Formats: sequence, C-alpha cells, structure tokens
Amino acid sequence: MHFIFLMPGIRPHNTIIIVTMDYINIIATALNLGSRQVEKTIELLEQGATVPFVARYRKEATGNLNEVQIAAIRDMLLKLKEIDKRRETIISSIEQQGKMTDELRDRLLKAETLTELEDLYLPFKPKRKTRASVAIERGLEPLADELMRQRSDNVETLAERYVNIEKGVESADDALAGARDIIAERVCEDLPVRNKVRNIFRRTAMLTSKVAKDKEDEAAKFKSWFDWKEPAMRAPSHRLLALFRGEDEGMLNVKIQPEEETQAVEAIERQLIHARNEASSQVSMAIKDGYKRLLAPQVETEFRNMLKEKADKEAIRVFAENLRQLLLAAPLGQKRTLAIDPGFRTGCKVVCLDAQGQLLHNETIYPFTSVREEHAAISKLEALAEAFKIEAIAIGNGTAGRETEEIVKRCRFKNKLIAVMVSESGASVYSASEVARREFPDYDVTVRGAVSIGRRLMDPLSELVKIDPKSIGVGQYQHDVDQKMLAASLQDTVESCVNSVGVELNTASAELLSYVSGIGPSLAAKIVDYRNRNGAFANRQELLNVERLGNKAFEQCAGFLRVRESRNPLDRSAVHPERYALVERMAKGVGASVEQLMNDKALRSKIDISQFVTDDCGLPTLQDIMKELEKPGLDPRAKFEVFEFDKSVSRIEDLQEGMVLPGIVTNITAFGAFVDVGVHQDGLVHISQLANRRVNDPAEVVHLHQHVQVRVIEVDLKRNRISLSMKNI
Repeated sequence: MHFIFLMPGIRPHNTIIIVTMDYINIIATALNLGSRQVEKTIELLEQGATVPFVARYRKEATGNLNEVQIAAIRDMLLKLKEIDKRRETIISSIEQQGKMTDELRDRLLKAETLTELEDLYLPFKPKRKTRASVAIERGLEPLADELMRQRSDNVETLAERYVNIEKGVESADDALAGARDIIAERVCEDLPVRNKVRNIFRRTAMLTSKVAKDKEDEAAKFKSWFDWKEPAMRAPSHRLLALFRGEDEGMLNVKIQPEEETQAVEAIERQLIHARNEASSQVSMAIKDGYKRLLAPQVETEFRNMLKEKADKEAIRVFAENLRQLLLAAPLGQKRTLAIDPGFRTGCKVVCLDAQGQLLHNETIYPFTSVREEHAAISKLEALAEAFKIEAIAIGNGTAGRETEEIVKRCRFKNKLIAVMVSESGASVYSASEVARREFPDYDVTVRGAVSIGRRLMDPLSELVKIDPKSIGVGQYQHDVDQKMLAASLQDTVESCVNSVGVELNTASAELLSYVSGIGPSLAAKIVDYRNRNGAFANRQELLNVERLGNKAFEQCAGFLRVRESRNPLDRSAVHPERYALVERMAKGVGASVEQLMNDKALRSKIDISQFVTDDCGLPTLQDIMKELEKPGLDPRAKFEVFEFDKSVSRIEDLQEGMVLPGIVTNITAFGAFVDVGVHQDGLVHISQLANRRVNDPAEVVHLHQHVQVRVIEVDLKRNRISLSMKNI
C-alpha cells in the first residue's frame, strides 16, 4: 500500500512527477511494528476511525495494538505528510528560479526529514539582503571562486582586478572583504559542514546560565541558575524549561555552545583548507567569520529548538500521565452529597446534591466569625444532613478547608457520614465558565464552585472534563511548552479516559459526551437536545434518530455508551452492537437467553469461543466479549478509600523536622512528587527521597492521589517550602 502525491514536474515539458512514499515501511521501521499492522491501522484512521475505537474494537486488524501505538502511527503519518507538503513547496520554488537539476531533485525526493530538506533548500531560499548578496552584486563572486581554489600566494594583486569604485569596491582590501563574505555564507550553507558542526554540538555543547546584569534581586527565584554549567544533552527537561523561562523573563542569559569553540572551526578548516598560501589564509579568515557570525548562531538556535522540543515532550508526557491519574481517580459513586466551599470572612457556601449531582439546596454559613455563628453553623449542617438524607460530605481543600473539616467533625449527625477533602483546583475556572452559566444560570459563582466540589467527589471524570485540563493544576511549565502539542496530548488523554470508563447516555453532560469516540461537541449538543425533547434513550439503536448522527458515528460511539435501563442487557456493557448477533448465537448454543448467559457463570463456561472465530472477529475480541458478559460495564477505576490528615497539624508552622505524616500525592513532576499533608502548602518529595533505591522516574514509585506516609526533613517558613521524604518509612 502506498500514498501517492502529485508534484509539479519539469516545466519545459509540462510533465508531472508522481512521487510514491512508502509510509508504511518508514513507520513500521521507526516504531518497530509489523508492516501489516501499520497498513491496517492507517487504513482505519484514514476512514475516520478514532484511536479508542481502533484499540478496543479492531484488535484483529491491528494485531492488538494499544492506544499509545496507534496514536504514534497517527502522529508519524501526519509528520510524513507535512514533510511531503514542504518538499512540494521547495521543489516548486527552486523550479521557478530555474535552478533545479536532476541531482538536486533526486536529493530532495530522498530527503527523509525537514532538516535535510531545509539544508538542501538553504542556498536557494529567498533571503533579505546580506553581506554576501551585496558582494555578489558588486561582481566579487569570481574572486571568491579564485580564493576557494587556494592557488594564489599574492591575493592583493588578484583582488586589484575587481576594484570598481562605481560599484563600491574602492580597494583590494574591499574586494577581499567582499569575497570573504561570499565564502563565509557558502561555508554556512554547505551541508557536510553543517552536519559536522551539528555533531560537535551534540557531543560537546555545554548549557550555561548567568544572571542578567543588575537582575540579582529581581531574579531571586532563579538563584539556582545564576552560575550554571552542564552538558546540554544531559540536561533534564524540567531544568531546560526553567532556564528558558528565566531567559524569556529577562532574568538569565542562557547559551548553548561547544566547550571549545575552536574545535568546530578547526574541523571545518580540515575539511575545506587544502593549501598553505595567502588564498587559503583568506578562506580561513572567512571560515572563522562565517562560523561565528552565521553558522554557530544558526546551529545553536536549531540545537535549542531540538532540546526545547525534547523537554516539551517530556513535560507534556508527565502532565498527560498526571491528568490520566486524576481523571481516573476513584469515584465515590452516586451518593447524596453535601458540599462545602470553605471561606473565613466570606463564609462557607453549602450545597446539597441528590445522588445524580443535581442541586437541591444552597446557603451560606459563617462558622469563623463568632462563637454563636459557629454553633449556628454546626446546627445548620446537622439539619441539612437530616433533611436531605445526606450520605457524604465534600469539603474544598483551599483556604479554611482544614478548619471547616474540624467544624464538620464536631457535628453530631444521626447517620454515619464520610467527610472527604476534595481538591479545588480549577473549580473557580469552572464556576465562571460558559458551561457553568448554562447549568446554573440563576446562581452565582460561589454556588457553582461548591456544586463542582461535590460532584468531583461523586465522579471526578464527569466533572473534570468540563474544565480546561491546563487549569486543573497537575502540570509543570504548562505555559512554557508547545501549546499545540500540549493541547493534542491532553485531548488524547481525556478521550482515552472517558472511553475506557464508558458513559451513561441518559445522564452524561454534553461536555462528557463530546469526548466519546466519534461524537465531538456538535453531536454531543444534538444528543442532549434530543434527550431533552424526547426523554431518556430506550436503547443504543435510538441514537440513530439523533440529527446528523449517521452509521459511521454510531459505529464509533455506540460501544462506549451505556443505556442501563435498556431491555437489551448488552446495552449496559462494552459489547459493540455489531457483535450482538454473535452473542445471541452464543446464548442460543447453550439454550439460554442473553440475560441468562450474563447472569450464569456455568452457562458461559460451556462456550468454546474458538468456534466463533472469523476473519474479522478473532480471539482478542471474543475474549473481550466474554469478560464483558461476566462483568458488564465494569468501571476500571479503583475503589474509593476515605483519607484523613493528621489532626495535630493544620498550618505550616505546626510542622517540625522528623514528623511522619499521612499525605496525598497532588502532582508528579520529573524531579519528584508534591504531597498535601493538610497545611495549605504542598511539600516536595524530591526524586532522591522517593525510595531507598535509585529512581529514574517518580511515576515508578507514586501515582496521583495516592495515600502515602512522609517524613518532614525541612521547613522553610520564609519561602513557604516544605521538603519531605518517603525513605525508610
């Protein structure tokens, strides 16, 4: 299978060159996958299939590739298409200049990367006026050619022939200077020379950082990098991003250069100098000038971009993994919940929600203004819990969170309730959003924020999809990385989480539905509109009645949607409708209904799935079906566990070195993990303090929202920093 692109051909004959790029083999080799796997995956993606759908329901076609592998194929395919698009532009540009040769065309067609293409294009790329172009206009190119041949030992006499006052060449020295400018630019554009300098940068480049002049006080947060030096290729992503941020803010001067700059110049000279005379001396002068003025800055910029892209990818990977863990955090489930958004002076906003998260009641209590108000607040909470048959209490973990938790613990509820501290990250963003205004047009931001806190406890995934992932607070340097790459990665992560859990069609918000495979925001709005006008969906098949939701969209989304009240029990599972007939044959084969088959393990054990293997339905799909029949619609998320902070600490001032405390992992970075110990300031467990062994990636040891035990090793009240350790606990 090939992908064919038409490119402009040689103009005199008005022909067209058909360039066939074997993307499949390129991708298969790069990702160490089978050509057949890549071919079928590309075929499905090009037909509009989503990554979650291909991974879940087309295992036979792809050879059981997972979402990460499928996404990698998709991304590499897009990259190859971008390269070909640029290739076409470059070929067209060179042809229009009348400078295309068969050799150059062949090299352009064989170039595999954008860097190769741009290097080949560099001599032909339209430029602004340069010193070299001015020298060429003055007729000095033949002199540059003479010098490059390195045969003359009397360059002044040679140069005098090119003196032309009318063209601005007033002396032999002027002519030689112009010729050197031409040579310098040629050296910079020479592909072997550029690759040699690149290799020197890769092997020896040092990353250095100095504080900007007169910025010592203003740049205090970058103090660690005031006099920093390390091999550039070994610098970790978080340090690169920190240094580049300091540079962008004007606080640091950052450079990436070979440790010995003369090494690069000498390497170029060994390649280009082949004589010892006055002409070769002129070439040597041009090489030194070209390297310092043109080549070194260009390669440094290229090297910076490469390091930045590498750092971005790592930071985005960490962010995406944190987001995945946050979205897949254990849900409390459908419980009648009282949620509190704490506050000292402005009071605590209290809302009561039903088991589906619908707002039933809201009011404000002021437990921190006086003793009388404190008693009144306790009485009010007790009364609300009784009136609305509350089963759980969610308390925001921001300002006044721990103090509010203490108030709740002093309440005497008639039934035993669980009280849980819930992260407020992003709640204010949600409460002021268009989504929140649509949900609660008659309530202010404080009520909306409290509702969000309660819903996060019940089902983190359903609530957090309403917020821009960048506002949830689980990433580092999220504003410094490539925003397009970050958005794409986070979109993939949210889609993966939503589809792995599955969505209840009759209760899901439009925001949640929009992440379901094949739906998107527009169809999600139409599904909700249909539901509002016609009532709950009776089954999956009814989705086809939704405006603009055709067979292709149905194929992509149906398996990820649940209709728990459907008469067809398979609508409650992840079994795709395209396999319903197969399951019915299985049930018929053992003399049972589908419902009986799902409820009876003994009946399922009688089924020999090998008898149902076909070309498009192999053992992987059949095994998935059997798992679903056993536990239809099983939520893959962990079971909810109640957590409590140490009652003896509530402020950073309460901490003492050596204390061992319970905590919750709130963020994971490349350099360690942040842990909330209940004092309104997360502490850092540096990567060196995560375990008794050497750790390369914090994610090897901890995961987001994990309950851990930590020891306080340092408290810096001045900088409001807490250092923690998990070693030997």
